[in-house]
Amino acid sequence: MNPRLFSTVALLALAGCSFEPAYHRPAPAIPTALPPAGQPAEAAPATLNYREIFLDPNLVRLIDQALAYNQDLKAAYANILAARALVGVQQSDLLPQIGGVASDSTGDSSNRTRSNNNSNNGGTSNSNGGGNGASSGGRRTTYTAQLAASWELDLFGRVRSLSNAALNEFYASEAAQRGTRLSIVAGVANTYLKLATDRSLLAVATETRSSASKSVDLTRALLKGGVAPRTDLRRAETILVQAEADQAALESAVEQDRNALQLLVGTPIDTALLPASIQSVDGLLADVPAGLDSSVLLRRPDVNQAEYRLRASNARIGAARAAFLPQISLTAFAGFASSALSNLFQSDAVAWNVTPRVDQAIFAPGAFANARYVRAQRDLALANYQKAIQTAFRDVADALARRSTIDRQLKATTRLDAAARDSLMLSTARYREGIDPYLSLLDAQRTAYSAARTLAATRLIKAQNLVALYQSLGGDPLVDVPPTGKDRARTQP
Repeated sequence: MNPRLFSTVALLALAGCSFEPAYHRPAPAIPTALPPAGQPAEAAPATLNYREIFLDPNLVRLIDQALAYNQDLKAAYANILAARALVGVQQSDLLPQIGGVASDSTGDSSNRTRSNNNSNNGGTSNSNGGGNGASSGGRRTTYTAQLAASWELDLFGRVRSLSNAALNEFYASEAAQRGTRLSIVAGVANTYLKLATDRSLLAVATETRSSASKSVDLTRALLKGGVAPRTDLRRAETILVQAEADQAALESAVEQDRNALQLLVGTPIDTALLPASIQSVDGLLADVPAGLDSSVLLRRPDVNQAEYRLRASNARIGAARAAFLPQISLTAFAGFASSALSNLFQSDAVAWNVTPRVDQAIFAPGAFANARYVRAQRDLALANYQKAIQTAFRDVADALARRSTIDRQLKATTRLDAAARDSLMLSTARYREGIDPYLSLLDAQRTAYSAARTLAATRLIKAQNLVALYQSLGGDPLVDVPPTGKDRARTQP
């Protein structure tokens, strides 16, 4: 076989070598089925589009605006662009680096000598360059125009492993952006529901303040008539003052909820889109399937991000191993060189050169330390990946555990609220007639106030539980349909 052909075939064979460990997805250290135990597993839904979960058109509109204007999402998108650019930078090392240069160089090639002969010339010298004191010389100018190329032959996969690491870091940044997007959707929904609940609580406090004010007026009238003692008036005033304090606090909470919602949305909010009460969103949150296989957790953005970082760490091991082997590079140039500019591009002015170079570390303790470092980083990434899956399992398990009892809790608090309201009505009538003391009315007022607040809080828990379940299952693994109209043009991610 021709020696050059043999060398070429050998180099091409070596070019396929790689010291990167084969990647195998680790088995998740979690149960195979999500709770509740014993429930038959359902097929994972293809999508969990937020428009199918959140049926309130005002809430969907706010989520659309947040996905178009939220600054955290824009920052995450910028991180994707940066990671994509780094992939291009790393992959460029697989290609020859070519550059061009044109120059002229001028050098002094003269050889001047001077000698004095006093016996022949009487100590004089010839100033015009004649005789033994003459000097001769000249300057030479060379013109060049050439292309230069350098290329590392990635025989052992070092550059390809680094490229694979950069590519997986890019995928990790995309997963992080999806995680940010999911957090924004859930954040808008939770803040929207919190605002609705605080408005309901504000209405309860306002209603209680109005009822307590009437009780104070009634007690004061009875006190003037000598029927009721002063202690009844002071007791009635405690409910009134408490309701007034709660009303003031809830007015602030409503404004703070609105400010938080506006920060998430990233643009001024139309007041007409805000909820009137938590009761107004009842029935506008769809349920998600239960009894899913735990493999559905692998599509969560945080789990995806952890796995891509594990892949990147695995690829860096290959680069660290290849660093112990020779690095072979070629440097070449081709162009023209001439002493006359007019003859620069003549055929006889062609010049070229190819220079191979082999770099082999003889004593490189840093390479051994780097190999240990990348292996430790791979072990860290593996632990983070397993923890991400276990955290995802806990999030879903907690949400499902809450969902299994929240309906019973809501029914109980609804009955409690109805009973407390009826008791308050009866106690008020009996106090007016002088049948019961004011302590009975005071207890009924406090019970009714507490029951109304508990009912509103329970409605919030149920609504936010559905949001938590949607978020813990990873939301929509695909990109949701972008907003339409003006918001669609502004949507960058």
